[in-house]
Amino acid sequence: MKLGFIGTGNISSDVINGICRSRISFKKITISPRNKKKAQKLKKKFKKIIIAKSNQEVINKSDWIFLGVLPEVGEKILPKLKFKSNQTIVSFISTISYSKLKKIIKKKTTIVRAIPMPPIALGKGPVPIFPPNKKVKNFFNKIGTTIEIKSEKLSQNFWAISGSMASFYELLKILSDWLVKKKLKRNQAQKYITSLYSALAELAVANSSRDLKYFVTESQTPGGLNWQGVNELRKAGYFKFLEKTINNILKRLNKV
Repeated sequence: MKLGFIGTGNISSDVINGICRSRISFKKITISPRNKKKAQKLKKKFKKIIIAKSNQEVINKSDWIFLGVLPEVGEKILPKLKFKSNQTIVSFISTISYSKLKKIIKKKTTIVRAIPMPPIALGKGPVPIFPPNKKVKNFFNKIGTTIEIKSEKLSQNFWAISGSMASFYELLKILSDWLVKKKLKRNQAQKYITSLYSALAELAVANSSRDLKYFVTESQTPGGLNWQGVNELRKAGYFKFLEKTINNILKRLNKV
């Protein structure tokens, strides 16, 4: 199997790292010249990577093509490219819908939209895909956990949730910065905060049959520190505003 990537940004780079560290069998990965620094870094890191001279060359040399460009770039370059009917196209583009992709590509190819996240570089994390596809499902199961979604409307909710990633890291940064202000060394502060939140998430995953309300309740005692923390944030509207933000992201997605 020959793989090709149009766009070598963060997500494409993470997926390529995940593939090259996995047991996925492939002959080569052809990547576009866009973002030269990242392209060269990937080529230097992995032997089976080839940097193409153009996006069309990526398509010509690949069985599967992964689209990892910005939406405005995709709308500009994709109509000019010639795909083959026997190819599989996997799009990471957030605001170009499945139906719009079909119109842009103008070929009866297999098209799947996927939402990989940065941990895929480590072979971890969920990968929602639409429409369901057995081959694509098996592929991503080797570098993560595939979630097949039966309707694009439902898949938009997963795209919206993916928009909370930077907010999560901002939370970790604020807590880490707070410890640094209290005279703790930055490496110690970051190690503590990242280890804590990683362990909390791991505990929830290990007990995924339980409603998350259970963890909210079990992690606090009336009048305790966590009781104070969660209730002050509730009164400040923190969690309601978080939900409002996700709804606003969803509205943006549904407009395209």
